[in-house]
Amino acid sequence: MATAGGTLVLAVATFSAVRSSNRSARVAERALMEGLRPLLVPSRLDDSPQKVGFVDGRLLRVDGGRGAAEVAPEAVYLAMSVRNVGAGIAVLHSWRFSLQPEPGAGPPPPLHEFHRLTRDIYVPAGDMGFWQGVFRDPESEEFRHAADAIAAGERLVVDILYSDHEGGQRAVSRLSMTTTSDGGWLVSAARHWNIDRDDPR
Repeated sequence: MATAGGTLVLAVATFSAVRSSNRSARVAERALMEGLRPLLVPSRLDDSPQKVGFVDGRLLRVDGGRGAAEVAPEAVYLAMSVRNVGAGIAVLHSWRFSLQPEPGAGPPPPLHEFHRLTRDIYVPAGDMGFWQGVFRDPESEEFRHAADAIAAGERLVVDILYSDHEGGQRAVSRLSMTTTSDGGWLVSAARHWNIDRDDPR
């Protein structure tokens, strides 16, 4: 009986130690992931202007908290000034344009509808950067919709897919551009979705 009792006490102690160790490991892993996690929002209005270049040599100027949109016969150019308020580097992968997006309370937009960026764009933690996109097929529906919306001064909505620098913790941030009285474009954030982990809502 004494041996059995001692074995039982040892088993309980071992189980408790394992549970405590697992809990500590989860807490440490969560802290590590938070230290790598990016979060994109519009940059501040007093942030410095940036010049955003495209592969064909076109340059757009984007001031802090602002965006830019230009229509040419062969392309529609879009750019936004953004800030990463997260603790980790943001790596921008792809984007999706919409004039009438689905309600923000729903699930994240389908990832197969996103356009892959021709290069990864890095936004440092706690610093500003930019996003850029372009339509180059004048016969495409997206090209026509974007060009017409820019000419009419309608709201432009862009979903941006990005991750931490290791390719994990993917998220989608929905940013929109609305016209201002001076003819520019003001950027605002509408919604953020987590792709690789549960949403906080």
